[in-house]
Amino acid sequence: MSDALFDNLFAALEAAPEQHDLRLQVARMLLERGRVDEAAEHASIVLRARPSDAAALEVLTRAASGTAAPHEPPDATNVEGGFDWSQAEDDLDLDLPPPFVSQGEKVGAGGSDVDPVLDIDTEVVVLDDVGGLDSVKQRINEAFLDPMRPPEIAQAFGTSLRGGLILYGPPGCGKTFIAKAIAGGLGVRFLTASIADVMGPYQGESEKNLQRLFAAARELAPAVLFLDEIDGLGAKRSGIGSGFSGMRAVVNQLLIELDSVGSDNDGLFVLAATNQPWEVDQALLRPGRFDRMLLVVPPDAPARAAIVQKAFARRPIAGIDVDAIVARTEGFSGADLTHLVEASAQKALTRSLGDGQVRPIGMDDVVAALAEIRPSTTSWLQSARNVVEFANADGRYDELEAYLKSRRIR
Repeated sequence: MSDALFDNLFAALEAAPEQHDLRLQVARMLLERGRVDEAAEHASIVLRARPSDAAALEVLTRAASGTAAPHEPPDATNVEGGFDWSQAEDDLDLDLPPPFVSQGEKVGAGGSDVDPVLDIDTEVVVLDDVGGLDSVKQRINEAFLDPMRPPEIAQAFGTSLRGGLILYGPPGCGKTFIAKAIAGGLGVRFLTASIADVMGPYQGESEKNLQRLFAAARELAPAVLFLDEIDGLGAKRSGIGSGFSGMRAVVNQLLIELDSVGSDNDGLFVLAATNQPWEVDQALLRPGRFDRMLLVVPPDAPARAAIVQKAFARRPIAGIDVDAIVARTEGFSGADLTHLVEASAQKALTRSLGDGQVRPIGMDDVVAALAEIRPSTTSWLQSARNVVEFANADGRYDELEAYLKSRRIR
């Protein structure tokens, strides 16, 4: 197998490091070529993610002994217990984490003492980092960022960093990224939590988690607190069955926390995201709570071009026509576009492995992938049309209605 093909496989792994099955196959191929150090390195990466992976253990064992990889997969029952981790670390200069963390150790941001229900995102992003979507960025600047800058003028007019905003729209369109950009534009910390961080199995545990979350966020103010899947945390109480009283309690606790933020906690701005804003309890949308909503639409042409170019970066390509791809992907979400590039890369990789030589990703691969992929936003937009037609008496979804008309969906 040529070194060039290995280089392309390495590039694919760098672009998608979570592809552990591909990484394991590459480790086997390296071992067959006698490149034991590299094989051990890739096998150890797999083991960090999947500590009990028998196949990765087998590759690492053979790398330590300097023998070639077998053609048959290892028997999981014969691997465990037969591998000397200490010897492997010495022979291959591996730096592996301990198999278990000690009691009291936290897995995450270097032993941070931040409450475990709250994550601090240290990556700084601003609106200029968001490709395209100029109309969305303009609304964010005019309605939320500009009134806060400069702070002395904001204070003179009695405005401050508090209150709430819901970002809504089809899944995969960058709501979290835009929320992070709002925090970056304000120059404050970006704190995140999701329904999985809050909900607990025992009665009263979820409410306590919410209390802890907001208390920790207030300690870190000025900050933006981002709640993902707000329709799960703040579902309509009228739609919650009698057997789910715990969910009602969660909504009530969220209302209490938001009222506290609005009345006496300057410096904490709460952002939320949802694909289904019409499923959010109406009480959460009253003034002082989540009293503002912003539609995050599928990426426009400039945004699609930026997403496609970024997704193709560091991959072997030849003759890619970004404009042609943009023209054929209206309505695609950012996630759809990333999937399109990955599917195109997979087709090129399959050809390369079959031919035994490198075949860069070309437009033929993209066209073939496009024939199999449809925009995931279509079903959401159809559901949204029903909401606009039958549940927009208060004008809450006027922005959505205008977008649907522009797409001729209404």
